[in-house]
Amino acid sequence: MEIASVPISSCSKHNQKIYQEWFNYADSDNDGRITGNDATKFFAMSNLSRSELKQVWAIADSKRQGFLGFREFITAMQLVSLAQAGNEITSDILKTTGKQNNITLFNLEPPSMEGLNALLAKNKVSTNNGELELNGDSRPQPSPSAPWFTSKSVKKAPLNSVTSIIDGLKRLYNEKLKPLEVTYRYNDFVSPLLTHSDFDAKPMVMLLGQYSTGKTTFIKHLLGCNFPGAHIGPEPTTDRFVVVMSGPDERSIPGNTIAVNAEMPFNGLTTFGGAFLSKFECSQIPHSLLEHITFVDTPGVLSGEKQRTQRSYDFTGVISWFAAKCDLILLLFDPHKLDISDEFKRVIASLRGNDDKIRVVLNKADQVDTQQLMRVYGALMWSLGKVLNTPEVVRVYIGSFNDKPVNEAAVGPIGKDLFEKEQDDLLADLIDIPKKACDRRINEFVKRARAAKIHAYIISHLKKEMPAMMGKAKAQQRLTDNLEDEFAKIQREFHLPAGDFPNVEHFREVLNGYSIDKFEKLKPKMIQAVDDMLGYDIPELLKNFRNPYE
Repeated sequence: MEIASVPISSCSKHNQKIYQEWFNYADSDNDGRITGNDATKFFAMSNLSRSELKQVWAIADSKRQGFLGFREFITAMQLVSLAQAGNEITSDILKTTGKQNNITLFNLEPPSMEGLNALLAKNKVSTNNGELELNGDSRPQPSPSAPWFTSKSVKKAPLNSVTSIIDGLKRLYNEKLKPLEVTYRYNDFVSPLLTHSDFDAKPMVMLLGQYSTGKTTFIKHLLGCNFPGAHIGPEPTTDRFVVVMSGPDERSIPGNTIAVNAEMPFNGLTTFGGAFLSKFECSQIPHSLLEHITFVDTPGVLSGEKQRTQRSYDFTGVISWFAAKCDLILLLFDPHKLDISDEFKRVIASLRGNDDKIRVVLNKADQVDTQQLMRVYGALMWSLGKVLNTPEVVRVYIGSFNDKPVNEAAVGPIGKDLFEKEQDDLLADLIDIPKKACDRRINEFVKRARAAKIHAYIISHLKKEMPAMMGKAKAQQRLTDNLEDEFAKIQREFHLPAGDFPNVEHFREVLNGYSIDKFEKLKPKMIQAVDDMLGYDIPELLKNFRNPYE
């Protein structure tokens, strides 16, 4: 399953060395990435038209990061070579190149860059002079054999040197949004404060469903291999949350270790306590797909008598936490488990606010014949309609996501063709995730800023309603009991949309542990800073890091 730009292995070692030298020259900030300004100067030497270079950048920067790392730079150079040879630049040209004109990406020669050799020679002379003046104490250039600027090299960029959209969001968060969250205790009521790892984390896909609907098998099917901690069986085998991510070797890391690792975006899970962390682990495996996507395998949602056995941690709270972080949420059903239990209803309710991420998969669909499948599909849509409470029909993928061939004897040739098309559609949805990851980060950031602003209005309003001297306990009780009315007052006063307000019951539950009198009054300057960020800073950020040839 190919997701990213062309891998470095598709380029000969000789060409890699050339591209490394070019990359070092074009990278004016020496931070491991080429921004739009760097690119316009460097790519101009190719003598391609502006429209061709616009297409080159769009394909190379498919994730819309606003810069090119070394991998993306090689992709761009290969595209420039193909364009100079008279090929039309399209999004799938790198996949089809090997089938045309007997060209392969591995032996594709670097493009012709007019005047570049002279500039490189001049640069070497000035570098050598600088080394003599400094008695050899010059900053070393990255080695051509270095492991190609992974995401860790991106983190070395100083915060005040914004060279990507993600860098800009980090700076805006620390300067404008975080002070508001800290002042009004947003992290206690809604979501923990964000860290650098939250911005830099790979896109995540979470799988939810009752036991034995094929969640673990689905991940195994995509990876084409087993992963540490994978247990598959007809009974509830996965009893823990397993994050499947890329790593140098195969190993399982316990939950407590992951939660305190600053390099991983799971620090916020410490709020769910040791009972949860003992049921949480990270499964690392070297795999090309996991370099771009992280999977979250969850325990099977219980049904019948089993759901009466209370879990030792807040299961729906954990699901809600992951839902906010994930880019896609897959709800898995199988034809023999269409009932939605009470626990499953609570789980789906906890996904509120993340409806755009939800996809439904009717797995193991080849276990019934075509006529039964039609009835099963209708029953599933009816069940979902009662739980999701939306007039729109949710997208349902039908298939059998495992390593066995489709049971054609049951579904017939028409059913087999349907399954293949549905599986291709779902895989296309997954392939798009890394490309849309940057847009998703912006979307989640804006959503968080709006929620934090409303939270500040709520907290400051409750503080304002408290008496100055006597009767504080009674006033707090009255405000807590009548939260719906207080929310309505805030909504009318500040002209806020009702749909952006938090869940009343959850807010009341957290509020009971606090003294409202200790809250902060409204600070208009902080609110204005967030408004300016949403109205001016973020649009300006997106403008600065769009395609430089537009």
